[in-house]
Amino acid sequence: MMLSRFEEDAFGRVELPDEALYGVQTLRSVENLSFSGRTIADYPDYVAALAEVKQSAARANERAGHLTRSITQAIEEACEEIKQGCHRDQFIVDPYHGGGSIGSNMNMNEVVANLANEILGGQPGDYKPVHPADHVNASQSTSDACHTALRISVVRSGTRLVAELKRLVESIELQSAGLMRVPTITRTCLQDGMQDTLGTMFAGYAHGLRRRMGQLSAAVNSLHAVNLGGTVIGSGVGASDGYRARIMDALNEVTGLTLRHRDNLYDAAQNMDDLAAVSSELQLLSGLLIKIAKDFRLLSSGPDAGFGELRLPAVQAGSSFFPGKINPVVPETLIQCCFQVIGLDRSVQASLEHGELNLNVWEGLAGFNVLDMMSMLERAIGKFTDRCVSGIEADADRCRELSRTFIPAVVALKEKYGYSQVGQWLKMRSKEQIRAAYEREVEQNESSPTGMGGRMAEGNENPLY
Repeated sequence: MMLSRFEEDAFGRVELPDEALYGVQTLRSVENLSFSGRTIADYPDYVAALAEVKQSAARANERAGHLTRSITQAIEEACEEIKQGCHRDQFIVDPYHGGGSIGSNMNMNEVVANLANEILGGQPGDYKPVHPADHVNASQSTSDACHTALRISVVRSGTRLVAELKRLVESIELQSAGLMRVPTITRTCLQDGMQDTLGTMFAGYAHGLRRRMGQLSAAVNSLHAVNLGGTVIGSGVGASDGYRARIMDALNEVTGLTLRHRDNLYDAAQNMDDLAAVSSELQLLSGLLIKIAKDFRLLSSGPDAGFGELRLPAVQAGSSFFPGKINPVVPETLIQCCFQVIGLDRSVQASLEHGELNLNVWEGLAGFNVLDMMSMLERAIGKFTDRCVSGIEADADRCRELSRTFIPAVVALKEKYGYSQVGQWLKMRSKEQIRAAYEREVEQNESSPTGMGGRMAEGNENPLY
């Protein structure tokens, strides 16, 4: 038989499982505000970061003379357990609840308080000597505690994502070097273009991704500026000068990061454009990834009735109907991931736009969406690197054949003889004759240092005769 205990607040008495480390405020949030089917336990980086905020606050409060050594030590030990992944099942609040993240903050406060009381010899529900609001939440507000925890968790998640991006870029660069000797046709408006190599196209992918990686890193780095100590609206009311002077040092000790205060803590309470900027960078990155993945689908299409220039690694059967059919499922997975990211970015931008007056209460939704975006991209990019990009091969014969089709031939002749001259030839000769002339030029110029790119001196022989 499950044992239970009772707790009361201003709204009445509630029954809780006896082993629950959370309390009445957490239960109220779960009962009144849940809708997503998820909990903050699904975001272990965030839970750990919020525990670090509580640990740092306890340390700063002790140094400022507001907490005793025994209470501080108990809170710190409780937070260490949470940071190590213990008690995950106790974090039951919906991440998207209303109230400006108060449910998340109180869930952490109650779990830490009950753990600290157990460390001091008490039982869950007995908030003395450690109280969730008076001690664990001392000198804080939900506004600055959760704001800071979100940014810490995004910084860490962003570091992992950038590492995966770097692996992808390096894999594409390796492919680019190997494909520089594979000539093929380029395309504009999905129509035939001039001759170039597959390697240059891959180099373009790599450079684009490096640029996006740099912009994303810069946006994530801006999140090292937080508002812990600003309490509700940035005024710092409820936190002593002694606490505020010590909190950033304590936070950096606990997290191992180099965090600093935002330039204006009122701005930090009102505006979450720093999170929205990270989201925008993730959306831009997703757009580029979609383009690259779509190119891979096109270039590998066929194999007999498509472009057929690339061979992507075969990782699984592509059809339940066509035996032997292999589909570009890994690029398609990345594309779908990026579609999701683009959708979540719109939610983040809406959170920024709908902030009101002195506090943006939608910041929690924005932060958790950014964490979702990062974790999805991290996993999808890793699979794209390992199960697609690193195993790509070129069909060199197919590429060479395409590189000598009609339009590349016309372009090459134009570069040597001029636009007007080639235009006249096109009126006088068939495509087959033009191509034959181009083939003769290729044979004649293979050993020439200028090749087809060097314009012939005036009076050179007409290549069509």
